[in-house]
Amino acid sequence: MEMFVSDERSAIDWLTDFLKKRPSTYQEVHPAFTTQIGAGWKKHEERPELSALLEDNFIKYDGSGDVPSQIHSYLSTNHKLRGLEKNHPELVAKAKDRWYVPDPNKAQDLEKRRDKALLKEFQTYLAFTGRRLKEFRLEVLRAGFKDAWGNKDYATIIKIAQKIPDTALQEDEKLLLWYDQALTRTEADV
Repeated sequence: MEMFVSDERSAIDWLTDFLKKRPSTYQEVHPAFTTQIGAGWKKHEERPELSALLEDNFIKYDGSGDVPSQIHSYLSTNHKLRGLEKNHPELVAKAKDRWYVPDPNKAQDLEKRRDKALLKEFQTYLAFTGRRLKEFRLEVLRAGFKDAWGNKDYATIIKIAQKIPDTALQEDEKLLLWYDQALTRTEADV
């Protein structure tokens, strides 16, 4: 472990070490992180935002489902919440919005991380100003449509569907279903 945080890689390493020991909220991480990225920062390196580093490299527990084991064990040990089930309301409330290091052996953590990366790429599709997307990944479209559907953002589904070839839309059952449903919902809202 480097003594000082001097670039983005060492900042990620420091955050990984910090969050492994102590899954924390943004407000808990920020003061410690700020003291770490002081004078040792390389002049040519752009200083990344803490929020961007957390979003890109770690998972935030949103309060749905069981509390992840990393957070559960930390809270059990350090906040006297021993013996509570992973879905106990008091534990869930204390764990909500805490960032943690994804466990590579847990499929659920890897899935969340993968979805986050796919949604980030979907944002580039959304920002695309041309008429048609020439190349795209169906997995990115599926993740984006699913997320937009969950947020009741039907306009996004329709907007992106209009940028991809009709054949691609017709050949994928999931994309077609979300698109058709989005059209139906927007027509019903009018």
